[in-house]
Amino acid sequence: MYTIVGLGNPGDEYKNTRHNTGRMVVEAFCKAEKLDDFEPDKKTSSLKTGGEVGKNKIVCLLPETFMNKSGSALKKIITSKKKACLAGRQAEKLIVIHDEIDLPLGKFKISFGKGSAGHRGVESVMRSVKTKDFFRVRVGISPASPKGKVKKPASGKVLDFLMSDYKSKEADIFKKTIKKIIPEIEKIIAGNRPK
Repeated sequence: MYTIVGLGNPGDEYKNTRHNTGRMVVEAFCKAEKLDDFEPDKKTSSLKTGGEVGKNKIVCLLPETFMNKSGSALKKIITSKKKACLAGRQAEKLIVIHDEIDLPLGKFKISFGKGSAGHRGVESVMRSVKTKDFFRVRVGISPASPKGKVKKPASGKVLDFLMSDYKSKEADIFKKTIKKIIPEIEKIIAGNRPK
């Protein structure tokens, strides 16, 4: 069973912000796969849904904690030790989806076993599951130059940037990106590990 987690912040004021990119991708994925609506789950302190994608069972979570405590949603259900997890919810079957300031809007990368690159939500997940050996879908949120070079905000303006909503044209690019991400998530679930 794969566990898919969309990182972000709870609450309507954060709903469409760049920092909620992971949540928005997971919501769109669940809608595309015709999964049930999200319901509160006390065990994980998350909104939760699940079902089957192809022949594989999945659980999708939207942590209801703030970004830097995202890992608490996984503490009780994910382990880095395969033998200790008879239900198959080991970290190797965890897919974490999050915003990536080092990638331009419209781009995404899938990685496995990489460091957090300073992303506090990812750091929290790594602390909770006690490993970095899980999948990450890193979704670009930064503007880019005409040549594709990332134009990150100045260090003092990063938080304001993360908490800002996508502008109209950016939202259109983001929606197109989500359509490209969904089949890649399906491939991971089917066991086709990206290179």
